[in-house]
Order: sequence, then C-alpha cells, then structure tokens
Amino acid sequence: MTNSELLQYCMNKSGAEQTVHSDWKATQIKVADVMYAMVHDVEARPAVSLKASPELADLLRESHSDVFPSAHLNKAHWSTIYLDGSLPDSQIYYLVDASYQQALSLLPQQTRQQLSD
Repeated sequence: MTNSELLQYCMNKSGAEQTVHSDWKATQIKVADVMYAMVHDVEARPAVSLKASPELADLLRESHSDVFPSAHLNKAHWSTIYLDGSLPDSQIYYLVDASYQQALSLLPQQTRQQLSD
C-alpha cells in the first residue's frame, strides 16, 4: 500500500479534511478538527499514524515489528504503522476505521448527526 492509496481511503470518510503539518512533513486527516490519521514517511518508508486504545496499541506493537509508538503524539494511544510492512492492508484499513470512529466519539452529538446526514 502507498501513502496516496491510504490517503484516498481516509479522505472517503464523511467530513474528512486534510491539512499539512509542515514541521513533521505529514498530511493530517481530521474530522471536525479532530485528527484520526497522519500519513507520512518514516525513515523513507510510507507510514500512517493512527489512534487506538492503549491495550490494542500494546498488542499491535508486541505482535508486529512494523508497528511502533508515534513520534510527536501521545505514545499510549498513537501508533505508527509502516504501509510496506508485515501488517496486511485489510488490517490497516480496519485500524483507520477504528481511529475514525474514536475521533467521531469525541465530537458533539449534533456534529456527528450532521456528518451522518
């Protein structure tokens, strides 16, 4: 999977907006100003940073060498995943969906309702 393929998947979510964080050379994907994905290169490899529960983040990191705590973000919740690594694309898509759902859960009910209309 490439950065552009993942970016396209992320941008298909309702309310998705992208911004560029120039200091980190990363594209942040947000819903109503809440980030749920950050697409970037790490050590010249395509990668995405996603939010997960601390328990899931720990499990992924223990099970896959291509998953590790994200730089610049809360390491208990945010993990960076190499897109060209051992994690199957289907699992990366699942993690994007879960991260998006977590971002939605932080939004006011009215905003969530507007996004589902």
